[in-house]
Amino acid sequence: MLDDLDRRILRHMQSEPEQSIPDLAERLGLTPSRLSRRLEKLRETGVILGQHAVIDWRALGYAVEVSLRVTLDKTNPRAFDEFLEAARLIPEVLEIQTFLGQVDVRLSVIARDMPHYQEIYRAQILTLPHITDIEALMHVARIKSNESLPL
Repeated sequence: MLDDLDRRILRHMQSEPEQSIPDLAERLGLTPSRLSRRLEKLRETGVILGQHAVIDWRALGYAVEVSLRVTLDKTNPRAFDEFLEAARLIPEVLEIQTFLGQVDVRLSVIARDMPHYQEIYRAQILTLPHITDIEALMHVARIKSNESLPL
């Protein structure tokens, strides 16, 4: 699906996503119009899903991150849908993942401090529907966080 030029383009975009089209084209030895056509093709085929700003939530005053592993009541056929719909509405929930196995859902929750986390937990998390069990894991350090792919 991808040729060598596509891979080179993606590698450069991953390493320096803020590059302008003309700068990237020059680094790759392409004209800006040829690079633009290649990028459009990568978007159309779904390889490039979009570009976004990565905001450091710590710089905005959030100091606590907790990973919640949630088990749902699987006897209710709407449990997943209703839980996910409600969890999406909590602004401090940054990520929601679903799993097969004993744990059904993982929520990544941020808070300004522990009292703020307790407030979120008691007022919003515990009111989510169909929860049968929650395990909280306090994040201590992020050792590796990399969205770059081996291209």
